[in-house]
Amino acid sequence: MRLDLPPLTLGNITVDTPVILAPMAGITNKAFRRLCREYGGGLYVSEMVTSRALVERTPESMRIISHDDDEKVRSVQLYGVDPKTVGAAVRLLVEEDRADHIDLNFGCPVPKVTRKGGGAALPWKLDLFTGIVQTAVREASKGDVPLTIKMRKGIDEDHLTFREAGKIARDSGVAAVALHGRTASQFYSGQADWNAIAELREALPDIPVLGNGDIWSAEDAVRMVRQTGVDGVVIGRGCQGRPWLFGDLMNAFEGSSTRHRPGLGQVADTVYRHAELLVETFGSEMMGLRDIRKHMAWYFKGYVVGGDLRARLATVPTLEVLRGLLAELDHDSPYPGQDAEGPRGRAGSPKRTALPEHWLEGRVLNAAQQADIAAAELDVSGG
Repeated sequence: MRLDLPPLTLGNITVDTPVILAPMAGITNKAFRRLCREYGGGLYVSEMVTSRALVERTPESMRIISHDDDEKVRSVQLYGVDPKTVGAAVRLLVEEDRADHIDLNFGCPVPKVTRKGGGAALPWKLDLFTGIVQTAVREASKGDVPLTIKMRKGIDEDHLTFREAGKIARDSGVAAVALHGRTASQFYSGQADWNAIAELREALPDIPVLGNGDIWSAEDAVRMVRQTGVDGVVIGRGCQGRPWLFGDLMNAFEGSSTRHRPGLGQVADTVYRHAELLVETFGSEMMGLRDIRKHMAWYFKGYVVGGDLRARLATVPTLEVLRGLLAELDHDSPYPGQDAEGPRGRAGSPKRTALPEHWLEGRVLNAAQQADIAAAELDVSGG
């Protein structure tokens, strides 16, 4: 099962293990990134931050772009819909030395974003997409900071954008392109289209192409690399409640068959450590414990944990209470196998993508759309 892939090169950055932690809102903060880093190598991207919020230096945006001192590559993902605002955000990151790698989000399928023309809807407008990418690359290059993009196949199967967007990004000087093999209308439902990823890999032989979608195990990553020829893999929902997946992936890249199969006691220890790190990250026990709650179902997927205890874990108020609840678990309970693996989180269901009026009538912004596009600058994420 060895993955014979060379290190991933992004401009002046070398990622020895070509695995990327996908930016996930409310998930990939400093606490979770540290947990993942402790298991394996790779590039760990922060939560997405909106360009407007960053330029305005909102407290939350400044928290999102903060990194631990020992994060070797400080990676930030930006979302934006206006070339000037995106350019200003990139300039801030570069001039103030706040990032070593910048990624642009063109994959968000959330209706409140696509309804205004942002996220996965944006590459349909070729002039807007080109303007944002070119401006961002220009500003990033002033500090020799590599810039990448992450995108979806398109709006739906009748309005695919990944081919043109990939070539525009390549010609604009991006360091790599990552493709999630779903359309916006799929949300996270169905299967990721790895054939589209393979097609993009073949179409862009001169820059790294990264694959994303339905990687739940190291074996899935091996299959994707062999099927598509990508230069690296991007891990999103597959690591939710399983930061040790990065250890499995590193082992696969090094030719080892060793995999993490934690018993319930090990999971409990990880949950508590995660909670402690969140308290440290937010500087508040209340906020840290509120944040850990959403992780509980992911961590304990497949394990024998009673319904009442699960409910109490999902509303845990303090570290002291968390210690007591975790002590109630059977710490000798072994890894449950297949039940703990596979998809996690809500997949949603296919639905027609919400778009601005007349959005699909042309590939270039009209005057009305140009005036309205700034309203898409919302502080939400996905991809």
